[in-house]
Amino acid sequence: MADNKNVQEKDSSEVVIAKAKGFWDKYSKPLMIVSTLIILVIGGWYVYQNFFVKPKETKAVEAMFRAEEYYRLDSINLALNGDGQNPGFVKISDKYSGTKAGKLASFYAGSCYLKLNEYEKAVKYLKKFSSESEMIQARAYKLLGDAYADWGKNDDALSYYKKAGRHFEKDEANSPEYLFAAAYFADKVMKNQKEAISLYKEIKEKYPRSQQSFEADNYLAQLGVYSSEN
Repeated sequence: MADNKNVQEKDSSEVVIAKAKGFWDKYSKPLMIVSTLIILVIGGWYVYQNFFVKPKETKAVEAMFRAEEYYRLDSINLALNGDGQNPGFVKISDKYSGTKAGKLASFYAGSCYLKLNEYEKAVKYLKKFSSESEMIQARAYKLLGDAYADWGKNDDALSYYKKAGRHFEKDEANSPEYLFAAAYFADKVMKNQKEAISLYKEIKEKYPRSQQSFEADNYLAQLGVYSSEN
């Protein structure tokens, strides 16, 4: 019995080995190709990150220093276009696109153009900006709303005001402010009472203890929804 069992186990092992050998003979080349590709992709990613992305990011951060200083001093043209020796936000945004500093330069450039009343350019650069910070991204949406509003593109302005107010709802300081901007714009500029009422009520529901909630009461009263004394 024991001999038969040993023979069966040996036969079984030989079958497994034979199948494994057959599999390897059949798929060894594709497996080697896939393994090589994986190694090349990982290696390429490492080289790209460490020898291209990081140095580019460092240079972008260094270039931002002087432009940010001009911005803080309210020297908008110098911040935007540079001083002849140091680049401004426009050049940094274009040259270092794809880096975090380059994206931030786009935000600053959009803000500068907004201050200069160049709304189309403001929109262009603010749309190039994106951030993992929900608070900063919401601020960018608010500035886009301002740019579109001053440009006379009311539907776009309202859309971005609402987007700003709803992007980071946990921010109880800024979100009600952005929503109020949307409500007020719908009310006073677009004369869209239905939209305004909806937005004022949204503020009261989401941020009942905010200053904008108390202000919303007055505007809802003016719109005939209820008495401000209620």
